[in-house]
Amino acid sequence: MNNDLLFDFNVDKTAKTIFITREFNAGLSLVWDAFTKPELLDQWGAPAPMRAKTKYMDFKVGGQRFYAMISPDGQERWAIQRYTSITPKTNFKMYNSFADKDENPELPGSEWDYIFSEQNGRTKVNITIFNESFERMEKLLEGFTIGFTMTLENLENLLTTLSQK
Repeated sequence: MNNDLLFDFNVDKTAKTIFITREFNAGLSLVWDAFTKPELLDQWGAPAPMRAKTKYMDFKVGGQRFYAMISPDGQERWAIQRYTSITPKTNFKMYNSFADKDENPELPGSEWDYIFSEQNGRTKVNITIFNESFERMEKLLEGFTIGFTMTLENLENLLTTLSQK
């Protein structure tokens, strides 16, 4: 990881909210695309040794992404992301929940709010995750912290590769 880039991960258990700020050494358009295009999301959206596979994605308000994180032995963990608000290259919000392979959500889920900004060729992404259930957040927190940190490192590596093309 590039140590001069901002990375902040905070948890407010009382508010059932996680706050993540991550800076990338890449332009806003490329970072936005990495979060909103399935062919790019699948290249970084799962912690190693898992991989992400999008079954379908319709990035529009009311649209959704249905995807799986797949383990090396082929086990699939499905999730649904429903997009609730989109301001291109600035912000998008979604409701995220785990699901079965038939798209039946496992409730409760979480509300995600992404804010993108660029300064001096670097893009900062602020992510706020509100969990409907404190118990759900507590159960997932340790694995999520490690896994999401790994996926953001995957994204940094992908952005470096794409920026060199």
